[in-house]
Amino acid sequence: MTGPSHPLPLADPDAFRAAIGRLPAGVAVVALQWRGVDHAMTASAVASVSLEPPLVLFCVHEDARFREALDHVDRWALSVLADTAAPVADWLASPGRPAVGQLTRVPHTRGAVSGAALVDDAAAWFECRTSAIHRAGDHDIVVGEVLAVAQGRPDAGGVAHLRGRMRPVR
Repeated sequence: MTGPSHPLPLADPDAFRAAIGRLPAGVAVVALQWRGVDHAMTASAVASVSLEPPLVLFCVHEDARFREALDHVDRWALSVLADTAAPVADWLASPGRPAVGQLTRVPHTRGAVSGAALVDDAAAWFECRTSAIHRAGDHDIVVGEVLAVAQGRPDAGGVAHLRGRMRPVR
Protein backbone atom coordinates (compact mmCIF):
# COMPACT_ATOMS: atom_id res chain seq x y z
CA MET A 1 0.00 0.00 0.00
CA THR A 2 1.35 3.39 -0.88
CA GLY A 3 0.57 6.77 0.60
CA PRO A 4 -1.26 9.61 -1.12
CA SER A 5 0.49 11.29 -4.02
CA HIS A 6 0.41 14.60 -2.15
CA PRO A 7 0.67 15.11 1.61
CA LEU A 8 -2.53 15.84 3.46
CA PRO A 9 -2.64 18.95 5.64
CA LEU A 10 -2.38 18.30 9.37
CA ALA A 11 -4.90 19.49 11.92
CA ASP A 12 -4.43 22.93 13.45
CA PRO A 13 -2.43 22.45 16.71
CA ASP A 14 -4.77 24.68 18.76
CA ALA A 15 -7.85 22.83 17.50
CA PHE A 16 -6.12 19.52 18.21
CA ARG A 17 -5.24 20.60 21.77
CA ALA A 18 -8.84 21.66 22.46
CA ALA A 19 -10.30 18.45 21.05
CA ILE A 20 -7.84 16.04 22.69
CA GLY A 21 -8.42 17.84 25.99
CA ARG A 22 -11.86 16.22 26.02
CA LEU A 23 -10.27 12.79 26.35
CA PRO A 24 -9.96 12.08 30.09
CA ALA A 25 -6.48 10.86 30.95
CA GLY A 26 -5.17 9.35 34.17
CA VAL A 27 -2.52 11.43 35.92
CA ALA A 28 0.75 10.18 37.36
CA VAL A 29 4.02 11.62 38.60
CA VAL A 30 7.24 10.28 37.09
CA ALA A 31 10.36 10.83 39.18
CA LEU A 32 14.05 10.01 39.11
CA GLN A 33 17.18 11.09 40.90
CA TRP A 34 20.12 12.47 38.90
CA ARG A 35 23.31 13.95 40.37
CA GLY A 36 21.71 13.90 43.82
CA VAL A 37 18.73 16.01 42.69
CA ASP A 38 15.15 14.76 42.49
CA HIS A 39 13.47 15.44 39.16
CA ALA A 40 9.73 14.95 38.78
CA MET A 41 7.00 15.71 36.28
CA THR A 42 3.28 15.27 35.93
CA ALA A 43 2.33 12.91 33.11
CA SER A 44 -1.07 12.24 31.63
CA ALA A 45 0.25 10.27 28.66
CA VAL A 46 0.82 7.02 30.57
CA ALA A 47 -0.15 3.50 29.57
CA SER A 48 0.32 -0.16 30.28
CA VAL A 49 2.16 -1.71 27.33
CA SER A 50 2.58 -5.39 28.16
CA LEU A 51 2.02 -7.96 30.89
CA GLU A 52 4.77 -10.33 29.72
CA PRO A 53 7.16 -8.72 30.39
CA PRO A 54 5.48 -6.02 32.48
CA LEU A 55 6.00 -2.71 30.64
CA VAL A 56 4.59 0.81 31.04
CA LEU A 57 5.16 3.96 29.03
CA PHE A 58 4.97 7.71 29.50
CA CYS A 59 5.60 10.64 27.19
CA VAL A 60 7.91 13.57 27.90
CA HIS A 61 8.56 16.74 25.90
CA GLU A 62 11.83 16.45 23.99
CA ASP A 63 13.38 19.57 25.58
CA ALA A 64 12.23 19.01 29.18
CA ARG A 65 14.80 18.85 32.01
CA PHE A 66 13.35 15.45 32.86
CA ARG A 67 14.11 14.20 29.35
CA GLU A 68 17.74 15.26 29.69
CA ALA A 69 18.01 13.35 32.97
CA LEU A 70 16.76 10.19 31.22
CA ASP A 71 19.91 10.25 29.09
CA HIS A 72 21.92 9.67 32.27
CA VAL A 73 19.62 7.63 34.54
CA ASP A 74 17.78 4.48 33.53
CA ARG A 75 15.71 3.88 36.70
CA TRP A 76 12.64 5.88 37.56
CA ALA A 77 9.36 5.66 39.44
CA LEU A 78 5.78 6.26 38.38
CA SER A 79 3.22 7.19 41.06
CA VAL A 80 -0.41 6.91 39.92
CA LEU A 81 -1.95 9.78 41.86
CA ALA A 82 -4.84 9.25 44.28
CA ASP A 83 -7.98 11.39 44.00
CA THR A 84 -6.71 13.72 46.75
CA ALA A 85 -3.45 14.52 44.93
CA ALA A 86 -4.58 17.07 42.32
CA PRO A 87 -2.48 19.82 44.01
CA VAL A 88 0.62 17.64 43.58
CA ALA A 89 -0.20 17.16 39.88
CA ASP A 90 -0.72 20.92 39.42
CA TRP A 91 2.55 21.78 41.18
CA LEU A 92 4.67 19.32 39.21
CA ALA A 93 3.09 20.51 35.95
CA SER A 94 3.88 24.18 36.73
CA PRO A 95 6.31 25.72 34.26
CA GLY A 96 9.21 27.50 35.88
CA ARG A 97 9.16 25.52 39.15
CA PRO A 98 12.66 25.20 40.62
CA ALA A 99 14.82 22.32 39.45
CA VAL A 100 16.20 21.86 42.96
CA GLY A 101 13.79 21.25 45.82
CA GLN A 102 10.68 20.72 43.73
CA LEU A 103 9.67 17.77 45.92
CA THR A 104 10.14 19.65 49.21
CA ARG A 105 6.39 20.32 49.40
CA VAL A 106 5.40 16.83 48.17
CA PRO A 107 5.37 14.05 50.81
CA HIS A 108 7.22 11.09 49.35
CA THR A 109 9.40 8.09 50.14
CA ARG A 110 12.39 6.78 48.26
CA GLY A 111 11.92 3.65 46.13
CA ALA A 112 14.13 0.75 47.20
CA VAL A 113 14.69 -0.41 43.61
CA SER A 114 14.82 2.84 41.63
CA GLY A 115 16.04 5.28 44.27
CA ALA A 116 13.41 7.67 42.89
CA ALA A 117 10.71 9.53 44.83
CA LEU A 118 7.40 7.72 45.27
CA VAL A 119 4.59 10.20 45.97
CA ASP A 120 2.88 9.20 49.23
CA ASP A 121 -0.61 10.22 48.05
CA ALA A 122 -0.85 7.64 45.27
CA ALA A 123 -3.12 4.76 44.33
CA ALA A 124 -0.24 2.68 42.90
CA TRP A 125 3.52 2.82 42.40
CA PHE A 126 5.77 1.34 39.73
CA GLU A 127 9.56 1.29 39.84
CA CYS A 128 11.00 0.91 36.36
CA ARG A 129 14.10 0.65 34.19
CA THR A 130 14.08 2.27 30.75
CA SER A 131 14.00 -0.31 27.99
CA ALA A 132 13.40 2.01 25.00
CA ILE A 133 12.91 5.65 24.06
CA HIS A 134 11.17 6.53 20.81
CA ARG A 135 10.87 9.96 19.19
CA ALA A 136 7.28 10.95 18.35
CA GLY A 137 6.84 14.52 17.15
CA ASP A 138 7.88 16.97 19.87
CA HIS A 139 7.72 14.27 22.60
CA ASP A 140 9.61 11.09 23.37
CA ILE A 141 7.86 7.87 24.35
CA VAL A 142 9.69 6.23 27.24
CA VAL A 143 9.05 2.51 27.75
CA GLY A 144 10.06 0.98 31.06
CA GLU A 145 10.34 -2.53 32.41
CA VAL A 146 8.43 -2.73 35.70
CA LEU A 147 10.83 -3.93 38.40
CA ALA A 148 8.57 -3.42 41.44
CA VAL A 149 4.92 -2.53 41.98
CA ALA A 150 2.73 -1.65 44.98
CA GLN A 151 -0.81 -0.48 45.57
CA GLY A 152 -2.08 2.25 47.88
CA ARG A 153 -5.29 2.44 49.90
CA PRO A 154 -8.01 0.12 48.55
CA ASP A 155 -10.48 3.04 48.45
CA ALA A 156 -8.13 5.44 46.64
CA GLY A 157 -9.52 6.99 43.49
CA GLY A 158 -7.43 8.79 40.91
CA VAL A 159 -6.83 12.10 39.20
CA ALA A 160 -7.95 12.67 35.62
CA HIS A 161 -6.82 15.45 33.30
CA LEU A 162 -9.82 16.81 31.41
CA ARG A 163 -10.23 20.10 29.54
CA GLY A 164 -7.00 21.49 30.95
CA ARG A 165 -7.80 20.76 34.61
CA MET A 166 -6.91 18.09 37.13
CA ARG A 167 -10.07 16.45 38.48
CA PRO A 168 -10.50 13.88 41.26
CA VAL A 169 -12.17 10.62 40.23
CA ARG A 170 -13.64 8.15 42.73
